[in-house]
Amino acid sequence: MRELRGLYPEIEPFDSGMLDVGEGHQIYWERVGTKGAKPAVFLHGGPGGTISPRHRRLFDPALYDVILFDQRGCGKSKPNASLEANTTWHLVADIERFREMIGCEKWLVFGGSWGSTLALAYSETHPNRVSELVVRGIYTLTKAELDWYYQFGVSEMFPEKWERFLAPIPQSERGDMMGAYRKRLVGTDRAKQIEAARAWSLWEGETITLLPEPETSGQFEADDYALAFARIENHYFVHAGWLEEGQLLRDAHKLHGIPGVIVHGRYDMPCPAKYAWLLHKGWPEAEFHLIEGAGHAYSEPGILDRLIRSTDKFAGKPA
Repeated sequence: MRELRGLYPEIEPFDSGMLDVGEGHQIYWERVGTKGAKPAVFLHGGPGGTISPRHRRLFDPALYDVILFDQRGCGKSKPNASLEANTTWHLVADIERFREMIGCEKWLVFGGSWGSTLALAYSETHPNRVSELVVRGIYTLTKAELDWYYQFGVSEMFPEKWERFLAPIPQSERGDMMGAYRKRLVGTDRAKQIEAARAWSLWEGETITLLPEPETSGQFEADDYALAFARIENHYFVHAGWLEEGQLLRDAHKLHGIPGVIVHGRYDMPCPAKYAWLLHKGWPEAEFHLIEGAGHAYSEPGILDRLIRSTDKFAGKPA
């Protein structure tokens, strides 16, 4: 059995700052690796998540020049948890601003989970700016996918966790869980905001790995982080990402000619494997890797191994 590849050693950014993108938003960014090496951009999950030092380690620092950034309202970006001027298409424009900032003609685009949604939206909008595309935990934001996770489907796999997700919502409002949560997350009652944010975030944290993982379920313990994550994610999902139904799969033909890799866990609960398979059918030249015995998180060994092999491959590193 081959040895699984893991993260590269810890690395510090060689540059970082805030990019004013207008409309009241300032985006925190950092640049890691070797200046002038193969350009790449990393797109974090959520929506509402944040970049992590671990994300820097998905790329060989000797071979890559990588931009990572906290999306609007997220992490160190300002204003925190803001929903104003915060849509998929604002973020697509932000990615282009970063490409122009570093002055590359094309770059490798890497995104997982919601980051895969954003990576597909960007790549289908600007295919001539994408040298390669690596996507993991495919989420195309169709109504069926949203209902599967927030209305009926995953609820059948995690009944005790689903009860905790239901708890803040009265029986009369449970026919539209995303809408019921939105009412509380954008409301003025701070206590109800935090209660809803914690329940929303915990549901995700406890269902993204095949086996229980304290690191993923414990990341939402800080009230401010949980609130930003839940508010922004719910905001995007209630609006179906400002995408037409089925748009990302419909437009997968725009990816033709872009070398790529699709990585997905067989037992990914938030993101059913069906949509990764449909993406592959629409973009058949991409490598397709369905990882047996894996869930949703990029840190699961089989998924991480394939992601590292993909970034190595596109940097010209021997297998």
